[in-house]
Amino acid sequence: MMTEAQPQAIGWREWVALPQLGIERLKVKVDTGARSSALHAYFVEPFTRDGKAWVRFGIHPHQNDETRTVICEAAVHDRRKVRDSGGHEEVRPVILTEVHLGERRISVEVTLTNRDSMKFRMLLGRTALKSDYLVAPAESYLLGEPR
Repeated sequence: MMTEAQPQAIGWREWVALPQLGIERLKVKVDTGARSSALHAYFVEPFTRDGKAWVRFGIHPHQNDETRTVICEAAVHDRRKVRDSGGHEEVRPVILTEVHLGERRISVEVTLTNRDSMKFRMLLGRTALKSDYLVAPAESYLLGEPR
């Protein structure tokens, strides 16, 4: 008899790691109102590698700290028109990356956009969470920091 894994309880904000991008720890806002996940990129440069679309982008992984910079490269998975919370539409590159959320590793589609004016460097949208997580809206950092 096969049993399904129990959903993991998470808070409205959590710590994650994005190892494929060289980011060991990053605060994210768990946003069930957002369909897609979004990652802060203060610049995005498209380029071609082996005939395929790629992007190079820069992240300031810590809030209110522009001295720490991580430069990342990733294959472009897609480009999508996204409407932000203010109703503005923008075509964004979409990348696939592994997210470490507690003990679990999940593959997540992430759009890249400048989030300098936002408190969190990343939103984790409901598509990434699927049915594997239960969000406790009054709780924070239930899973602790990435190891």
